[in-house]
Amino acid sequence: MKTTTILIFSMLFITSAYAQKRELGMAIDKWHTAAAEADFDTYFNLMTSNAVFVGSDASEVWNYEEFKSFSKPYFDAGKAWTFESVNRNIYQDKAGNTAWFDEVLKSDHMGLCRGSGVLQKTNGEWKIRHYVLSLTVPNALVDELVQQKSELDRVYLESQP
Repeated sequence: MKTTTILIFSMLFITSAYAQKRELGMAIDKWHTAAAEADFDTYFNLMTSNAVFVGSDASEVWNYEEFKSFSKPYFDAGKAWTFESVNRNIYQDKAGNTAWFDEVLKSDHMGLCRGSGVLQKTNGEWKIRHYVLSLTVPNALVDELVQQKSELDRVYLESQP
């Protein structure tokens, strides 16, 4: 009887954890889909009001309102951005209110990218709290790329306080 009880609780825990990861994955996918469909309201309603978006350029660190302002013309033109998850890892805290993830994305305009982020449960809904988008660079190309961008890196560093 004790073994059966342990087995049942173990199965319930595993099922619950799977359902939670599925729910998280669906929230991230919905966010990406909203961008692909240029659905401004859905996209930004899937973010917390104090979210941060870090883009692929060193200068791109936006709070929620800044990112909305930057993004609005793209959404209004019906041409936001399209990223499709190739694979994703999702992790969650024990309290069940915070999750973080990393994913490899495929994009026609940027090739393979990496996204990573933090989700926060807000009023029973998972929302993006922090997101970082970066380009993936195959190791074989790093030396060449570093050389190509060295002047722009120098300009950026000189602009920092």
